[in-house]
Amino acid sequence: MVKQSIYTQISANKRNSYLLFIFFFAIMFVLGWIVSEVFGYGTIGLVLICSISIIWVIISYYAGDKMVLAANRCREVSKRDEPYLVNTVEGLALAAGIPTPKIYIVEDPAPNAFATGRDPEHSSVAVTRGLLNSLNRAELEGVIAHEISHIKNYDIRYMTLVIVVVGIIGMIASIISYTFIFSNNRNSNNRGLIIVGILAAILAPIFAQIVQLAISRQREYLADSSGALLTHNPQGLADALKKIASDKTPSRSADKTSASLYIANPFKKVDVAGLFSTHPPIKARIAKLEKM
Repeated sequence: MVKQSIYTQISANKRNSYLLFIFFFAIMFVLGWIVSEVFGYGTIGLVLICSISIIWVIISYYAGDKMVLAANRCREVSKRDEPYLVNTVEGLALAAGIPTPKIYIVEDPAPNAFATGRDPEHSSVAVTRGLLNSLNRAELEGVIAHEISHIKNYDIRYMTLVIVVVGIIGMIASIISYTFIFSNNRNSNNRGLIIVGILAAILAPIFAQIVQLAISRQREYLADSSGALLTHNPQGLADALKKIASDKTPSRSADKTSASLYIANPFKKVDVAGLFSTHPPIKARIAKLEKM
C-alpha cells in the first residue's frame, strides 16, 4: 500500500511542478499586463516581464537548491569530515536505490534536517550539528531515511520550486505595489488599473503563500512511512521526532522561506497550533509510526 502511494506521489509531484510553472506565469502575465497598461510600456513591457519570469524559472529549476543551501548556511562535508554521517547517508541511499546525495552540515544547535534538489541525481541532504549531537544511530538513520524518501519521491523538486516561486512573486509584487503607490501617474484613465494593480500585487503573494501551505501534509506522513520501511525500524524515527519536538533550542541558521523543507518546523513558536503549517503535528506523526 505504501509503495503504491509512493509511485502515486512521484507522478503527482512531477505533474504539480508543471502546474506550478503555469501558476507562476499566469500571475506574472497579469502583473506585467497591468504595469504595461498603466505606464504605457505596451507589448514591450509585457514581453520583458514575461521574459524575466522565464529566465527566473530556469534559474530556479537548476539553482533553486543552491539558493536554499546558501540561505540556510550549509557546508558540504566529506567522509573525512563526518564519516559517521556520510556512511549512514550512503547506506540508506543504496538501500533506496538512488545515487548518494551531497551531504551538508548546518552549524546550528537546534536538531533538524532537510533535503533539497531537482531530482535524485541532483539532490542534497543537510543536517544540523544539534541533530548529530542529540540522536543515537537508530534515530539518525530514521531521520536520514525520511529525507532520502523525500528525494526518491521527488518531493524535493516540488517543494524547492514552491519556495523559490513564492519568494520571487512576493518580491516582484512588493516592487510593483510600491511603484503604483508612489507613481505620479494619476490620470483618470489609469486610476482604475492602478487600483487593480495594487490589489493584484497585494493578493498575488497571498495566493502564492496559499499554494505553499497547500503542499500536502500527506507528504510528511508518506516520507515517515517509506523511511520507516527503509530502515525496518519505525521506532527509530519516532524517537528522533520526540527528541526534536522536545528540544527548545532556537534555530540560528534556518531561513523562514525554506522552513517547509525541514523535517520539523524550525520556528517552533510560530507553529504553536499547527494551523498554518505545511507539516502535520509531530504527535500525530509519532502515533502513526508507533502503530506500524
